[in-house]
Amino acid sequence: MARFATVAYRLAVAAGLSGLFLAAAQAQTPKPEMRESCPGLIASDRPPVTPAAYLRTALAEGQVRITYSGHSTFLLESSKLVRIATDYNDFLRPPATLLPDIVTMNHAHSTHYTDRPDPDIKFVLRGWRDDGKPANHDISFGDVRVRSVSTNIRNWNGGTEYNGNSIFIFEMGKLCIAHLGHLHHTLTQQQLDEMGRIDVLLVPVDGAYTMDIDGMVEVVQSIRAPLMIPMHFFSTFTLRRFLDRIGRQYEVEYAEVPSTVVSKETLPTKPKFLVLPGH
Repeated sequence: MARFATVAYRLAVAAGLSGLFLAAAQAQTPKPEMRESCPGLIASDRPPVTPAAYLRTALAEGQVRITYSGHSTFLLESSKLVRIATDYNDFLRPPATLLPDIVTMNHAHSTHYTDRPDPDIKFVLRGWRDDGKPANHDISFGDVRVRSVSTNIRNWNGGTEYNGNSIFIFEMGKLCIAHLGHLHHTLTQQQLDEMGRIDVLLVPVDGAYTMDIDGMVEVVQSIRAPLMIPMHFFSTFTLRRFLDRIGRQYEVEYAEVPSTVVSKETLPTKPKFLVLPGH
């Protein structure tokens, strides 16, 4: 969208591309931590996920509603009505009638955080700390647990800001949902172990501001989630560019509405991308 493509934003990207620090993901057999930290993959005879009608119907136990607000912002809702907004910012927010209980943020750009969150939000989780140490969030509320895994980002000068981004993991409805945030590099085995087994992966696919397409494909392959949802694309062109590449290896399904209901029982038996309408 035009309002996101400021001159400063473009200059920052140009500087960042000159100082890439992509770390090679370690090709190791997943350790026990990665297999056990989150619920594992389901049996192979489960039916594929089906996009729900865009109506706010009650959720059964074990179900999670995922609604794409746009850019990197999703609204996640548990069966006990705990609401989470990812990369909560001043530009895109869930409707006022759906105030989140928990918001997560990253600060690579202003479209991923706000300094003015709604004061009625119970938990405001920033994916960075001013002292450069890992955010290390781990909270539980209702039927939801939220924790973070720190990664690095490029700073405005093209250098490295250590622990400047967090991958947030949402454990809800017997699912583990991971939001990669503004990820700038591939993942080490230690980071993969900290994440654990992931069921649903929210993936930035812009191919430039975060990572190049080949790097993000490597990340997707290392996590091996059964359901992946693209985010952080600025046009149909950037989305299709990524999907044309990823479509060589994964099934791609297009939803008609920006919301889907997922449970452990409805995860795909074969990994695939589900594209929710948005930008």
